[in-house]
Amino acid sequence: MDLEIRTYQPGDESGQVAVYNTVAAKLPGFKPATSEDVRRRTKAKDFDPALRFYALAQGQIVGYCVAQANGRLGYPWTLPGHAAEEPLLNAALDACRARGIKKLFATYRADWAAPIAFLEAHEFRKARDMVNYYQNLLDLPTMVIRRGLNISPLKREDLRTIAAFVPGLMRLPPDKLEEWFFANPYFPPESIFVMRKADETPSGVAALVSNPSYANPLQIDSAAPCFRLGAFGNEGLTTKRVNGLFSFLVRDDGDATPIALDLLSFALNRIQDDSIEVLCGQAPSDVRHLTGFYQKYFRKQGSFPIYERELN
Repeated sequence: MDLEIRTYQPGDESGQVAVYNTVAAKLPGFKPATSEDVRRRTKAKDFDPALRFYALAQGQIVGYCVAQANGRLGYPWTLPGHAAEEPLLNAALDACRARGIKKLFATYRADWAAPIAFLEAHEFRKARDMVNYYQNLLDLPTMVIRRGLNISPLKREDLRTIAAFVPGLMRLPPDKLEEWFFANPYFPPESIFVMRKADETPSGVAALVSNPSYANPLQIDSAAPCFRLGAFGNEGLTTKRVNGLFSFLVRDDGDATPIALDLLSFALNRIQDDSIEVLCGQAPSDVRHLTGFYQKYFRKQGSFPIYERELN
């Protein structure tokens, strides 16, 4: 049966949801999607209809594949009996090449065997795990802010320095980082604070996302591939808003742990109400000095794999 491959058109939401809910229904941790879920994503500022592809048979949607300008690529979900996976993938790859995207990444639950097997069969290789952590406030180390700490809000001129703490972790260029940190509708700039040396240059930076309307970290699926808002390295990605997210960046040197502890202490002292009972964190497994800190002072909650592919 001939397939038609085309990009998104308004009204495709119900067909996309029907495909996903049919194909993914038996996968571990499956949560049914709704047309409103998809429609809401199409209203996002960064939505690009030319990066969302649909396979049609006799005018009906039988498969779809979603790419994003940040390089994220989705599995080509396809109804049984329709060989749409390869045409959908090829259309998405061609569109990414046309936009100059050099590296793709994809992520699904570690126990979603079919999508992961498809990725591995198409040159995607596991690069890292994204690890989630949590800790009850009462179980965090008792700390008092040391006198003389020079901690103040993030400044625009700090961005290049903090991005260099862990080279390659932040995915956005400096001009886009400025928009992310200073014009983000989901957290105020004051959520980011910087420890400074005597000459006022940054030695560490941390974020505390505090909003009682955001999800409780203990009530979400920590194995689901959700990048958490405020975690350094997630800039420019679609993120999950979680209350009590603590993230930090420091250089990988002998001062890493003391600086991180001071930043954690400062964050704890900023909590003004009882809406946060648990702090959580998220960090990539290949940045060992970050995950090492969380492993020492937090509890591992879950993780999900990140697969990457160079695009020639």
